Amino acid sequence: MTIHLLRDSYYALKREAAPGVDGVTWQEYETGLDEKLADLHGRIHRGTYRAQPSKRTYIPKADGRQRPLGIAALEDKIVQQAVVTVLNQIYEEDFLGFSYGFRPGRSQHDALDALWVGIMRKKVNWILDADIRGFFDNLSHEWMAKFIEHRVADRRVLRFVQKWLRAGVSEEGKWSKTTVGTPQGAVASPLLANIYLHCVFDPWARHWRKHHATGDLIVVRYADDIVAGFENRVDAERFLQEWKDRLQKFGLELYPDKTRLIEFGRHAAENRKQRGKNKPEVFSFLGFTHICGRTRKTGRFIVKRKTIPKRLSAKLNELKEELRRRWHQPVREVGKWLRAVVQGHFNYYAVPGNVDSLNSFRTQVIWRWYRALRRRSQRSRMTWERFRPLIDRWIPSAAILHPHPNVRFDAMHLR
Repeated sequence: MTIHLLRDSYYALKREAAPGVDGVTWQEYETGLDEKLADLHGRIHRGTYRAQPSKRTYIPKADGRQRPLGIAALEDKIVQQAVVTVLNQIYEEDFLGFSYGFRPGRSQHDALDALWVGIMRKKVNWILDADIRGFFDNLSHEWMAKFIEHRVADRRVLRFVQKWLRAGVSEEGKWSKTTVGTPQGAVASPLLANIYLHCVFDPWARHWRKHHATGDLIVVRYADDIVAGFENRVDAERFLQEWKDRLQKFGLELYPDKTRLIEFGRHAAENRKQRGKNKPEVFSFLGFTHICGRTRKTGRFIVKRKTIPKRLSAKLNELKEELRRRWHQPVREVGKWLRAVVQGHFNYYAVPGNVDSLNSFRTQVIWRWYRALRRRSQRSRMTWERFRPLIDRWIPSAAILHPHPNVRFDAMHLR
C-alpha cells in the first residue's frame, strides 16, 4: 500500500461521481493531492485510518422499485480502490472460468457469449434462471471475514474490509448501524461479492457438475446473476434443492418469484408441441430476453436475444423526462446529448439478431424529440421536412456492432 498506488487509485475513480458524507468532490481533493495522499498513507500504516459511513441514495429500477446505493467518502474510495487492486492479483488466480462479473478483462458480453455458446454446443434441455434475494443487503459480515482470512494472511486487509462493512449508512443526516450486507455502489463491493459467491457457490457448482450430474450441465455467473443449463430435468431439480440448502447455511436464499426452471433448448419447442403446450418460455439475463428460435434459411435451432421490453420502456421514459428538463436548450446541444444516448444504447444492445429492437428504440427516440420540439412553442414551425435533417445529423442509424457469440468466445477461449 504505497503512495504511488494510492495516487493511481485516485485517478482511477470517476471524476463526476457524487460526493459522500464528507462532501468532497474528486476535483476538490486534487488540490494539494501529494500532501493529502501522504497524510492518508501515514494514517493507513499507523492504523489510525477510519472509514466514514456511506451516504444512502436511491435510483429507480426497471420494475419501478428503488435500488439503494451507498456512496462512500472520497478517501474511502481511494483506499478501497487500492485494496481492490491488490486483492485482484490474488483472487484472479482462484476465480473459476464461469465467473464473469466485475473481473479484469471480462465483461457482460463475455458472459452472454458463454451462455449462448453453452446452450448451442451442449445438450441443454432445461434452464434454471435464479435470483438471490437481496444478495448485497444480506451478505454475512462474519462469513466474509472467514473467507478472506482463509486466503489472505495479512490481517490489516481484513481490518480494512471490516471497517467498510461496519461503517454504517447515513440517510437524511441520520446514521444507522450495518450488521449485514455491503453497500451497492461502493468501490470494493463488486470484488467482495465475487469473493463471497466464489466461496459459497462456484467450487460447489463445479464439484456438483463433476460428481452428481448425470448429463451435461453449464453454469454462467455474473456477480449474483446466475443461469444454469441442464440436460436432464432430474439433475436440475436436485441441483436447485441442494443449492437452496447450501445458500441457507451462509445467510442467503433464492427469490421464489424470480427463480424458475423452464424447458429450453433445441428440442423444447417440439417436445412441448407433442404435449399440447405452447411455445417454450423465455428467460432474461443481463438485459436480454433469450428465446428458442430457428434460423431463416436452414430452420436450425438458435438462441435469439432481444432487448428486455421493460428495460427498453424504462430507458425511453427516462429519456422523455430528460427531454423535458432540456426543453429550452439549443437544438445542437440536445442533438449531441441524444446522439450519445442512442450510441451508448447501441454499443450494448447491438448484438446479432436484435436489430428490430434497435430500430424500435431509435424510432421512439426520434418521435419523442420531434414532439418535444413541436411543443416548445405554440407557434412552432417544426415540420417533418425540417426535422429530417436533424435526424440524419444527430441520431445514429441502427447497426449490429457485436460479432456472433461463438466467434468472440472462441477467440477468448483458445482451447
